[in-house]
Amino acid sequence: MAKTCTLALLGALVVLSLFVSPIACSPRKLAAKTPVKAAPTNKTTAFTNPAASAAYSSGGWLAAGATYYGNPNGDGGEGGACGYQGAVGQRPFSSMIAAGSTPLFLKGLGCGACYDVMCSSNKACSGKPVTVVITDLSPGNLYPGEPAHFDMSGTALGAMAKPGKADQLRAGGVIRVQYKRVPCKYPGVKITFRVDQGSNPFYFKTLIEFEDDDGDLKAVALKQAGATSWTPMRQDWGALWRLNNGQRLRGPFSLRLTSDSGRKLIAKNVIPANWKAGATYRSLVNYP
Repeated sequence: MAKTCTLALLGALVVLSLFVSPIACSPRKLAAKTPVKAAPTNKTTAFTNPAASAAYSSGGWLAAGATYYGNPNGDGGEGGACGYQGAVGQRPFSSMIAAGSTPLFLKGLGCGACYDVMCSSNKACSGKPVTVVITDLSPGNLYPGEPAHFDMSGTALGAMAKPGKADQLRAGGVIRVQYKRVPCKYPGVKITFRVDQGSNPFYFKTLIEFEDDDGDLKAVALKQAGATSWTPMRQDWGALWRLNNGQRLRGPFSLRLTSDSGRKLIAKNVIPANWKAGATYRSLVNYP
């Protein structure tokens, strides 16, 4: 009887050991997770502003998207990342403006550049190009699949439509367009310098606008009264350039402009000796 009980007890111990064995009680190791790669995005390769030699040639149309902002028949709203303010709704811009995406805005160095834009993807499109000036940075930047984007004024986008179809085109959402760089043309208009309100005898900043041909600038230099050399200015933001070298500046100032294609133009003594912050000074020159 004792032997039988012993064997029964041993059997029970064996069964119990299966439930409390080290293997059963040790923490379960999870298989290492394979990193999940993010789905490919619609990010496109950025490109620089077309070189002037290629931008003004016949053909060369590039793909982009277009929308509009502001009032349907307006100038897109005053202000903007180029600093042109209310000038966008006046001659010679005349509301034919656009906020460009990063590849067009170029951190402000694309301000003032002109583009022909046309559409044929919507039934309301006329298929005829209109010319717009970059005056702002597109807040939405790029939509999926776009290499560039024009957020145009309501006036400019409507100008691409067939007669009587402007509202229909503006209601079309993102419009697929073609564009190319073209020379800016402001007949009878000279380059203008609007001195920033914060300027003083030790700090000079000015907005430069209405440049013919390239329309945008890549360098600006200032020559003070009596100086024999030019002092480079720095781009402040948008189309504004500044000089603050810690020294009192002596007027009148001459300004040397270098366009996107490297062409230089001098506005001699355009800023008078008694210049004032907030004043506007019109030169006697423009690019031919």
